[in-house]
Amino acid sequence: MTVAFELNGAAVALDLPPETPLVHALRDGLGLFGTRWGCGAEACGACMVLLDGKAVPSCTLALDAVAGRRVLSVEGLGTPTAPHPLQEAFLAEQAGQCGYCLSGILVSAAALLETNPDPDEAAVRAALDRNLCRCGAHNRIIRAVLRAAAAMRGVPA
Repeated sequence: MTVAFELNGAAVALDLPPETPLVHALRDGLGLFGTRWGCGAEACGACMVLLDGKAVPSCTLALDAVAGRRVLSVEGLGTPTAPHPLQEAFLAEQAGQCGYCLSGILVSAAALLETNPDPDEAAVRAALDRNLCRCGAHNRIIRAVLRAAAAMRGVPA
């Protein structure tokens, strides 16, 4: 079965079984390795993508559930020449260590900033509650999201 949807602003069509988890379709079907396979049970957040603007885990989301919809993976956040403010802030705050969780965190943070451009620390923590980071970089991650929010509002760092 062919499933057509929008991915990172471009139309795509995949001929895979409709029950294929979206994370596998992205990684194995399209060669986009930024979305991570973590727990497979919606418990770690490593596989988060935006589906019609909402952060959702892609490990249990069947490919046929995205037919005709908009999907944004971490690869769609920015480019090497025009990084997303979140990507710049994460680098500036040294918010990543191993990096395994970061794609899901970046996507979840992007969803937050779309709906709340001026979050406080509690809002950032709540938005990232589904994302696990074993490295202990939580405080730097929170600072990076707040820094990105300020930058997106035009407030200097």
